[in-house]
Amino acid sequence: MFAPWSHLVDWTSAHAIVPFLSLLHLNGLAGDPREIAEAILISLLQVGIIAFLFRPLETLAPAEKWTDRKLTNVDWQYTLMMLLGIFPMFSYLVLTPISNYFGGADNTPGDESLLGIVHLIPALKDHPLALFVVYYAIYDLVYYWMHRLQHALPWWWALHSMHHSTRQMSCWTNDRGSLVDGFLQSMVLAGVGLIIGVAPTEFAWLMLLGELVQNFSHANVRVRFGPLFDRLLVSPKFHRLHHMLVDPDRPNLHNCNFGQVFSLWDVIFGTALYNEPIRPTGVGDPMVDADNDKGLVGLHWAAFRRFWGAVTCKSGWKLGDVAFGEDYRPVPVSEIDLHALEAGHGVRRKSEITPPEEPLTAEQATL
Repeated sequence: MFAPWSHLVDWTSAHAIVPFLSLLHLNGLAGDPREIAEAILISLLQVGIIAFLFRPLETLAPAEKWTDRKLTNVDWQYTLMMLLGIFPMFSYLVLTPISNYFGGADNTPGDESLLGIVHLIPALKDHPLALFVVYYAIYDLVYYWMHRLQHALPWWWALHSMHHSTRQMSCWTNDRGSLVDGFLQSMVLAGVGLIIGVAPTEFAWLMLLGELVQNFSHANVRVRFGPLFDRLLVSPKFHRLHHMLVDPDRPNLHNCNFGQVFSLWDVIFGTALYNEPIRPTGVGDPMVDADNDKGLVGLHWAAFRRFWGAVTCKSGWKLGDVAFGEDYRPVPVSEIDLHALEAGHGVRRKSEITPPEEPLTAEQATL
């Protein structure tokens, strides 16, 4: 089954990638043209699965019924831009040269690093499938903790909040995110991949598996995997709770379900949430919710302004849930009147709220 794929990769490399690199005078600088071709084809495969499998499922079994899908337009536009443009260029014009500089191109994958999995467990060299599973378990565990930090560190949340701002979560939502946020994620995950000895092609397939699971888990579908497999894998219903609007009466409820592929990490580390009804998605913070009125450029500019407001002040480095004031600086959620926020009154500190006057007693009224 891999022979036709291999021929397709060779043809794409020879007739598309090599001429393109020659045109840009990048031969020898961007890594193996065949690897670039395979990454592009993997991205096309991912887009095809989203469009022709996940998208029809949203029509057949929607979690929420929308009368207008216009808020999803910016998400599918961004997905195409990321998967077919920015991600391949970043991976092979930036990360691959760095890997080659440190000797990664001249060694057997995993042998160049003392922390390489095949260096630590040589027997896995002869079992590529088992090696891939080990790679993925490590990759997914790193993603889980990185994802928790994205929500806990205010300046990183300022960027990541762009992903959560959509009111209509769909199969295209996964790739919606700030380019700065995407850069940081890629550096963390690719750096871990280099350390444990993942070859570029293997990393591309790791990314495809993770991305497809996330595309499905973001889909607007009413799907779960049952009481057993819901404790192991992330289902759309499980991940939808991660994107729910904040509940003023239970303000910490949405800090849950951070897993990418394996919900097992949430179960182990106590962040799993089950048995809750389907809730509206998005954010209560009006500064972030305003992302829904913006296009691709506006989204990134708004996220960057939040980031700059947070990263340049002390409160932007203190772990905890925050919203953003009119000056783009973070305000701890613990200091905010969430009921006023839900009612559309904006970010108001509890200390700014004047308590209602108590009615006069009969004696006071007489005086």
